[in-house]
Amino acid sequence: MPPGDRATAGVPAGSGADDGAAEPLAVELRGITKRFPGVVANKDIELRVRRGEVHAIVGENGAGKSTLMKTLYGMHRPDEGQVLLHGREVHFRSPADAIDAGIGMVHQHFMLADNFTVLENVVLGSEPTKGGRLDRAEARRRILDISDRYALDLDPDELVEDLGVGDRQRVEIAKVLYRGATTLILDEPTAVLVPQEVDELFGNLAELKREGLTVLFISHKLDEVRRVADSITVIRRGTTVGTADPRTTTSRELAEMMVGAELPTPETRTSTVRDAPVLQLSGVTVADAGGRALVDDVTLTVREGEVVGIAGVEGNGQAELVEAIMGLRPLVAGTVSLGGEDVTAWSTRRRREAGVGYIPEDRHRQGMLLDAPLWENRILGHQTRPPAVKGWFLDRRGARADTGRIMREYDVRAPGPDTLAVALSGGNQQKLIVGREMSASPRLLIAAHPTRGVDVGAQAVIWELLKDARAEGLGIVLVSADLDELIGLSDTLHVMLRGALVATVDPSRVTPEELGGYMTGARTTAGAA
Repeated sequence: MPPGDRATAGVPAGSGADDGAAEPLAVELRGITKRFPGVVANKDIELRVRRGEVHAIVGENGAGKSTLMKTLYGMHRPDEGQVLLHGREVHFRSPADAIDAGIGMVHQHFMLADNFTVLENVVLGSEPTKGGRLDRAEARRRILDISDRYALDLDPDELVEDLGVGDRQRVEIAKVLYRGATTLILDEPTAVLVPQEVDELFGNLAELKREGLTVLFISHKLDEVRRVADSITVIRRGTTVGTADPRTTTSRELAEMMVGAELPTPETRTSTVRDAPVLQLSGVTVADAGGRALVDDVTLTVREGEVVGIAGVEGNGQAELVEAIMGLRPLVAGTVSLGGEDVTAWSTRRRREAGVGYIPEDRHRQGMLLDAPLWENRILGHQTRPPAVKGWFLDRRGARADTGRIMREYDVRAPGPDTLAVALSGGNQQKLIVGREMSASPRLLIAAHPTRGVDVGAQAVIWELLKDARAEGLGIVLVSADLDELIGLSDTLHVMLRGALVATVDPSRVTPEELGGYMTGARTTAGAA
């Protein structure tokens, strides 16, 4: 029996187990097939979701989860199959039709206006009016009612720019509830949350369930899926593998269903740290245009064969610190040294040519040209050296050939080097970036959220690549919102809060909950940074 089938628990998808239920299913997808030119994204998908349950959908990047949810949300129209809500077939022409039918979607990347209040963000596009003007009193009443009913703890008058990540997510949930959603699609809702915020979110989901609302929960974090879901549907290569009962199915079994094999953990406890420093930061300070410190007097050292992790709630200076190391932001004070040489005044290009690899936080905005072919993305940032150039000229043949090598060695699944980057799944895009940076034989790698938004299969590949490079002497700065990843991979682990390093913890002893406490300021006793 194949590994994916052996792990199946509960009932096979589409088995009809709910046919005798007292009420119709909240959502039912029957034989959904969606084709794009040259690609069958979904093939004969079956999904059965009961009213008032949290139903998780898991699968690798490129498995077809996003396409399926876009079909349910009216962004795509299926080529074959039926969509049923509460037992009645529906045909959506746009997301507006889905919203009118009671479906709301909370995207992984929040869609909020920072300079607006909570109230203004929630009602935007659905403003209650009185005499032709926004009826703020009615909007406030409805938002407070939603906040109280679902334990969202929202202040309608607070500016979104002053909110933390968890609070922003609750504003997004309030937006869809305000529009009357009874079925919510949550796309990777815990991707940027610390453990305490995850607990709060799961408390909110419990309130939604108690009120009879239905939640479709898309996630790569299998332990969290098992904790929050009432049932799980697994999708592999565009089709349904089966359903699983989170009470009787382990994370390892879910991984087998998703990718067909067991997967390693990030943990590595064999020290490879050498004496030679690769990167030294001394008193590094970065400020915004108004003079406010974004990075405040940061001092740290990265040695050969060492992974130095930086933990912190997003927006506490990690991104600015990375940009300072890469030469993308000027320093107000302090120095950056590479291999003992002061590179503070060096350009980003010169730092790259001196052996600094860079996996950026946002692969779409900072790491790729989505409308360019893979071979052009292969040479991005490395266009002054082979295989990008031969003499003074661009070497297209060499770049294509080396892109093919990266695709084979790093398991980048695409038709060929001339495929546009936009056609790849997130996991395959990320593996191309990792392969590109590793192929330059760096001595220092800045890895900002290297596995964000990728599936467990791609995550495991990237973890193994980082471990192997560490063992060969590569120094790594690792910034991640995945606390298990930070704890498992790091040799030294710092905590960043409001731009400063406020604690240094032992990765072999600290728990995710303790680390989350330092990140939020709830815990203050740890080794001095």
